[in-house]
Amino acid sequence: MKMKKKFMMLAAVLLIALSACNNDDKADVGGSEEALNNLNTEGMPIVEDTIELEVFAGKAATTADDWNDVLLLNEYEEMTNMDITWNMVPADGLEERRNLALASGDLPDVFYSANLPVSDVQKYGSQGTFIPLNDLIEEYAPNIKKVLDENPDIRKGITFPDGNIYSIPTVYSPDFSSLLIGAKGWINGDWLEQLEMDNPETTEEFYEYLKAVKETDLNGNGKNDEIPLSSVAEMSRIIHWISGAFGVQNRGQLHTLIDSDPDSEDIRFYPIADQYKEMLEYLNKLYEEGLIEQNIYSLEVDQHLASAADDLYGAVQFYNPMELYGKEVGEQYIPGNALEGPDGTKMYTGITSPVLSLGNFLITSENENPEAALRWIDYFWSEEGQKMFFMGIEGETYEETEEGPKLTEEITDNPDGLTLTQALAKYIINPGGNHPVIVTDEYFTGSENAPADVEAAEQLEPYLIDEIWPAFTYTAEENDRIAVLETDLQKYVEEMQAGFITGENDFSEWDAYVETIQEMGYDEYMEIQQAAYERYQEN
Repeated sequence: MKMKKKFMMLAAVLLIALSACNNDDKADVGGSEEALNNLNTEGMPIVEDTIELEVFAGKAATTADDWNDVLLLNEYEEMTNMDITWNMVPADGLEERRNLALASGDLPDVFYSANLPVSDVQKYGSQGTFIPLNDLIEEYAPNIKKVLDENPDIRKGITFPDGNIYSIPTVYSPDFSSLLIGAKGWINGDWLEQLEMDNPETTEEFYEYLKAVKETDLNGNGKNDEIPLSSVAEMSRIIHWISGAFGVQNRGQLHTLIDSDPDSEDIRFYPIADQYKEMLEYLNKLYEEGLIEQNIYSLEVDQHLASAADDLYGAVQFYNPMELYGKEVGEQYIPGNALEGPDGTKMYTGITSPVLSLGNFLITSENENPEAALRWIDYFWSEEGQKMFFMGIEGETYEETEEGPKLTEEITDNPDGLTLTQALAKYIINPGGNHPVIVTDEYFTGSENAPADVEAAEQLEPYLIDEIWPAFTYTAEENDRIAVLETDLQKYVEEMQAGFITGENDFSEWDAYVETIQEMGYDEYMEIQQAAYERYQEN
C-alpha cells in the first residue's frame, strides 16, 4: 500500500514537472513581459519604444543591392518604430550563408525571403530554432489569420506534421487565377484567319492547326521557316497546356510525379499511367513531324525572343506576347483554349497552389520581440499594407486615380530609360519574388495582370481543376528518405520523358521503363506520399 502511494506521489510530481516544462516552452515562444508591455496590439506604431531587429534577407537580382536604403522600408521603419538592419545575401551565395547561420547558431531575428527548403523548416522548427507561430497568428496577426480562416486549404498547406506553423509563406490569392496559371498558351490569331481555321478546341484540332502552320508561308517571307509550337524551359510548359486533355497532373503544377487517380481518387504515380503514355505519344507525334521547335530542350530565352521577333511562331506556351514580343508581333496572338483529349477529357491542370515559398519568413529563437516581428509582416497582408508593398509611396511612386492607384510616369516611362522593374528598385523591394505576403490582382504590377492575360485566364477558368495540392510536408524521418527517392525518380522520369518525346526511346521500351521505376523505391515513395497526403487532409 505504501509503495502504491509512493508511486502515485512520484507520478504526480512528474506530471507537475512536465506541465511546468510545457508552460515554459510556451512562454519561450513569446517575448518577455517588458517586450509585451512595449507592444501595441493594433495600429501604428507597432512598438512604443524603438526596438532593433536583425534580418537575414535573400536578395533577388531585380531589387536594390541594399534594402537599408529603399524608400518603402525606411518609411515603414518610421511608421512602426522598428529599426531593421537588413543583411543582404545574393542568390549565388544564399544557400551557403543560410546553412552557415543555422549550423553555427549565429542567428538573425528573422529569416526573410531566404528560400529555406521545407525540410529545413521542419528540421529546425522541431529543434526550436524557429518558433511555432500558431498562437501568435491567432493573437497578433489578424490579416494573416483572416486569410487562413477563409482558406482552410492554405492553412493545411503551411501546417507541419507536428501541428505547428513555423513560417509565413508567399500566398497567391486563390481568386487571382491569372497569376496561379502563370505562363499560358497563345495562338497566332492572324495566322488562324489566313488559314480560315477556328481557335483549336481539341488535341486533334490543335495538331491540324500546327500542321497547317508548318506547310504554309504564313509570315510571307518566301521561306518555309514557320515554327508551329514553341516554349522555353524544355517541355514542361507545353505539357502544362496539354496535360489536362489526358487527365494528367490533375492536382496542379507543384507535384511533378503524383496526382489523383480519376477512377479511385487514390494517390497515383502518374508517369506510369496509361494516360501519361498517351500524352507522350501525342507529343512524340508533334515532335517527329517537326511541329514542336526541334531544339526545345536547349532553347534559351533570347533565342526564343529573336524567333518571335522574326514572326516565326504559330503557337507558344509562355508569358504575355504583348509584353515580351512587342506590340507589332505580340498583338497577333490570342489566348489558347483548354484542349479536349481523345477520350473527351477537358481540363486545365497547368495551375499552381496558392501556397508557395514556405521558407521565407521565419522568426528565430533569438528574437526577443516575436510579436512585434509578426505584426511587422502582418501589416502587408492588409488592404493598405498590400498597396504600400506593391505600389510604394503615394506621390513618389504612384498617384490615386478614379480607376485606382497608378504608378507614376517616372516609373512606367522612365526618363533615364530604365525598365519598370529597374525604376521601382530604389523605392520598393518587389518585383523580386519570395516575399511572405499575399499577392492579389488589385495591386500586382506584373504581366499576369495585363488585360490579355486576364482574358486568357478567364477563358481557361471553366476548365481549371477543382483541387490543387500544395507541396506536402514530411516528418524528419520521411524527409531523409523522400529527398533521395524523389531525386532519383524525378531524374529518371525526366530523362525518359524527353527520350519518348524526341524518339530517342521507342515506346516498345515502356514496360521496361515502368518496371525500372517500380524497382527504384517506388513502394516506399508512395507510402510516404500517402502518409503526407492523409496528414494534409486532416490538418
